[in-house]
Amino acid sequence: MKQLTHYEIENKVKEFPITIVCDAIRTPENIGMCFRIAESFGVQQIYLHESSPALNNRIVKKTARNTIQQIHNKTYSDFSELIAQLKKEGNTIIGIEITDKSINIQDFDFKNHEKLVLLLGSERHGIEHIDLVDATISIPMFGRNSSMNVIHSLAITLYEVTNQLNELDVRC
Repeated sequence: MKQLTHYEIENKVKEFPITIVCDAIRTPENIGMCFRIAESFGVQQIYLHESSPALNNRIVKKTARNTIQQIHNKTYSDFSELIAQLKKEGNTIIGIEITDKSINIQDFDFKNHEKLVLLLGSERHGIEHIDLVDATISIPMFGRNSSMNVIHSLAITLYEVTNQLNELDVRC
């Protein structure tokens, strides 16, 4: 067995109808990793709050590597206005959050939605305007801890979403 280098790997580049909205994410490492993970899974666009770390922040750039230029991104100031706009454009707003109405991620049928917005909240307060989402999903956990890092949650979610959407494309 031989470990492959980056130059020997050829990914099937594909874009999915997925937008990420970062609600109150303030850690530069999380912003950078959001770009890196999102690019890996073919996300179309990322929205960052205007008070999030700037994309030219040294730590953001270091953790994102070169992915900031590869994903469309915009900043927003009013969360409620952004969500209303995205809904008007036909997006289903899905919060990655533990609520009394959350659906286990593997039980949520992402294929039934034409365009998806994955909403990430801060690690301290979660999604601050949870009442604006169409649904919430949660990731089953088996340890004593009740939550995980927001970017780990995003990575797991994107894996499930793109698996389901890719299955749909394969069948068509």
